[in-house]
Amino acid sequence: MKYSGMPAGMWMLFKKQFRKALVGDLRYGFSDANRITRAAKPKYRDIIEKLPEFEKEDRFKTNIVNCALLTAFLLSMDRRPSVEEATRYYEHAMTNKATKIFCRIGGKKKFTDSDIEGMKRTAALRAGDRNPYSWNMDYIPYEDGSGYEARFYTCGICALMREYGFYDLVPAMCHMDYTMSELGGASDFVREYTLASGGPYCDCGYKKIL
Repeated sequence: MKYSGMPAGMWMLFKKQFRKALVGDLRYGFSDANRITRAAKPKYRDIIEKLPEFEKEDRFKTNIVNCALLTAFLLSMDRRPSVEEATRYYEHAMTNKATKIFCRIGGKKKFTDSDIEGMKRTAALRAGDRNPYSWNMDYIPYEDGSGYEARFYTCGICALMREYGFYDLVPAMCHMDYTMSELGGASDFVREYTLASGGPYCDCGYKKIL
């Protein structure tokens, strides 16, 4: 994957927030946070450039780029955070003004015809069959019309974090599904299983807020 374009833009957009969360959530000093951030940038670029290019229709490129961001910072930290620490850290690192705007826009489109058609196209694409860092999913509408479930059978985040030795911290990224749904304001997020916890799949359920 080329670093120029979206991956480079994501670094510029989130680096300050990731650095700030090092201080606020992981209790690093300001000088250490700056040092870790400087060390993370070349690691992030290296991770990105080792990834294959994603198909144009693959909507999950952003997800793997976000994972590369977190992985680069984890590789640069002085100590390995616990799952609970990493969960707080990632949520606060990713929840900036741009993320809140993105989620609100997504919330307004949730459950529209275009949203549902997009989910169906993604399910049919099965990009994970060709790219180990992408996802395969099924689109499952709820019979009562209250929303739908995206059921994932392969996970690019699991693949990337396993490769870099952080598979146990995958739940830190999974938790963002709840945060983003809440910020969108259109759905309650529900889940029973995750692949990272040994489940048969990851179920991402979105129930309409009435």
